[in-house]
Amino acid sequence: MGGPETGVDPEGPDFRPKVTVVIPAYNEGEHIRPVLDRLFEAVQLPCEVLVVVDTPEDTTLPVIEKYAVAEPRLKPLLNTYGRGPANAIRFGIDAARSPAAVVTMADGCDDPRQIDELARLVERGVAVAAASRYMAGGQQVGGPMLKGLMSGTAGRSLAWFARVGTRDATNSFKAYSTEFVREVGIESRDGFEIGIELAAKARRLRRPVAEIPTIWLDRAQGDSNFQLRRWLPKYLRWYRFAFGPPLTVDQVRAKARRASRPAGSDER
Repeated sequence: MGGPETGVDPEGPDFRPKVTVVIPAYNEGEHIRPVLDRLFEAVQLPCEVLVVVDTPEDTTLPVIEKYAVAEPRLKPLLNTYGRGPANAIRFGIDAARSPAAVVTMADGCDDPRQIDELARLVERGVAVAAASRYMAGGQQVGGPMLKGLMSGTAGRSLAWFARVGTRDATNSFKAYSTEFVREVGIESRDGFEIGIELAAKARRLRRPVAEIPTIWLDRAQGDSNFQLRRWLPKYLRWYRFAFGPPLTVDQVRAKARRASRPAGSDER
């Protein structure tokens, strides 16, 4: 079974997690319980798990509050940055106490057994570690065909032509160096575009990005919250941002702010 280091209280001041797992959740209700069961069984590193919801009325909240009574590594968080998954992820990463933050979904699509491996890559000096559906050994099972086609095309083309270091820049299942994130900031405010934003920033800064193969399974219960038509323009801005010469941190922050606005979407 996974768990914190022997004799260290996850609620005590001496506990130092090696990985923070950030889970944005929206009205998952009881569907999140088996996802958490698998996660806590799989993760061996000392961890904290932050489930972030937008409102006190979210149906996920009473379930995770009850779960946290018996599992002190679980922390329910109420996002104050604004609604939506991007803001929930930003809020969770900002609250992380560990050197590595792994973002994973509340729907059970991601393989929690890979959280330790992703976090270990960050420990070894990687800025972004991606779980890739589109490299050898990876696979996407189920999900909308158009979404998969667009995601695969974007990921492979960014790897081939922009050399971002992963063939799956659009996948949200990634580990980030929290030091790197706090250095470059996050501009995304919509959808799940943070994954491609931070991969693009790492590429422009020439920071190391690594990937491991993953098998993504479409959710078995509940409805997806992914909104392709609404969020596609946001993804395209960061896709374009990945191309270009090396930048300094100050340049990345300035250009990213402009890239996140429609008027600056062509800025490089």
